[in-house]
Amino acid sequence: MASIQNSIQEEEIVVDATNLKLGRMASYIAKNLMQGKRVVVVNAEKAIITGNKKAILERYLMLLGRSQKRSIHRPSVWYPRMPDKLVWYAIVRMLPRDKAKGSMAMQRLKVYVGMPEKYKNRKLVSFEDAKLTSIRNRSGKLIRHMNIEQISRELRGGRET
Repeated sequence: MASIQNSIQEEEIVVDATNLKLGRMASYIAKNLMQGKRVVVVNAEKAIITGNKKAILERYLMLLGRSQKRSIHRPSVWYPRMPDKLVWYAIVRMLPRDKAKGSMAMQRLKVYVGMPEKYKNRKLVSFEDAKLTSIRNRSGKLIRHMNIEQISRELRGGRET
């Protein structure tokens, strides 16, 4: 049984997140993780979220501002601010974390800001449905969007480049 799991886990997919919509990309990655594949996401800071900039930032700032009372002395909720962690959490929230299969899938996920040397010569996968190919939709309206790096900077957790 262990040899079967090892052969399944050896299949590794390297996903380039450049100009990919975060939600669609995350759903494809979660599906691959549940099938037992290892997934590495590179260029996480270049993934995008579509929508009005003000609305996107309001949502993320609301998530930062909420509080949960864990104890009397320390009411707080941790929410990621770094680009790689924002992408990681978007993917992990699409997995059944309470089940063993979901927690094992979570361990097979790696997310990186930029392109690590280890993956420079690897074949990169991109999901066609998740790509933002045009800045205008079919009716001609402008598609507003922000990349994860901009959101991270607004949340004051981004790396200065």
